[in-house]
Amino acid sequence: MNYLSSFIAIIGPPNVGKSTLLNRILGEKLAIVSPKPQTTRNRIIGIYHGNGFQIVFMDTPGIHTTRTALHKSMVASARTACREVDMVLLMIEIGHPDDPEIPSLIKNLKKLRKSCILAINKIDMHPKEWLLPVIDSYRGMYDFQAIVPISAPKGDGVDKLIDELRLTLKSGPQYFPEEIKTDQSEIALVSEIIREKVYHHTSKELPYSTAVTVDEMKEVPSKNLLSIIARVHVERDSQKAILIGKGGRMIKAIGRSARREIQKMFAMRTYLDLTVTVAKNWTTDTRALRRLGY
Repeated sequence: MNYLSSFIAIIGPPNVGKSTLLNRILGEKLAIVSPKPQTTRNRIIGIYHGNGFQIVFMDTPGIHTTRTALHKSMVASARTACREVDMVLLMIEIGHPDDPEIPSLIKNLKKLRKSCILAINKIDMHPKEWLLPVIDSYRGMYDFQAIVPISAPKGDGVDKLIDELRLTLKSGPQYFPEEIKTDQSEIALVSEIIREKVYHHTSKELPYSTAVTVDEMKEVPSKNLLSIIARVHVERDSQKAILIGKGGRMIKAIGRSARREIQKMFAMRTYLDLTVTVAKNWTTDTRALRRLGY
């Protein structure tokens, strides 16, 4: 029997649940999530292993109107993914079917002539009678292979979505061994966990002005300990003061939350040394973006 495999990009406006869906499909957390939009900044590969098939998902940043060099980098990453993959999974939210970014997404799909499945997310959060008008509206926009209503947080419809995606797969190799679920390094996973906790503990513009780098990460087998030295970068001194907090309370809270999740992920005690530094206006400086991994 021929083995089936394809690369599939998950695209859509910000905050429609792309990362939540990827985590749900893979059964573990690979992509950070937050109620705040524009949480995902880089492409994240997640590999789903089925019986005789493999789907290599690319979770992409939400496509949105760009303002800074960082935002341009994020959108460019998503658009590049669309060109590179075999097909596209477009996600929308049932509560916002007229998102202003949708027309440009559809236009780009038509230009690339990509096969596409539409996933309508968050169906559990709105009245059922909203669904059919949204489906009818989107049927007229593009020749979707299938339209699947889902709830990524609860898992409703996700098995049906996998079944529809499987029908589109091509004969191909097993790109990754079965024990591999992502191409992200352990350092990348740790830095993203820390950044997620910054999103959860801070507000307004501060989360979008932060980046995380890991300076050192090593195991101490004799103590069953994972030792991590990391830095949170902000753009201004005033942001540094907020992130540290009175008496260091804010950065300590972020560190505690991150350490708990890292310990769970690696199943070992974790020491996390977290500091805050200023990288002036890094979101608008292309050289700084490269240094920080964007």
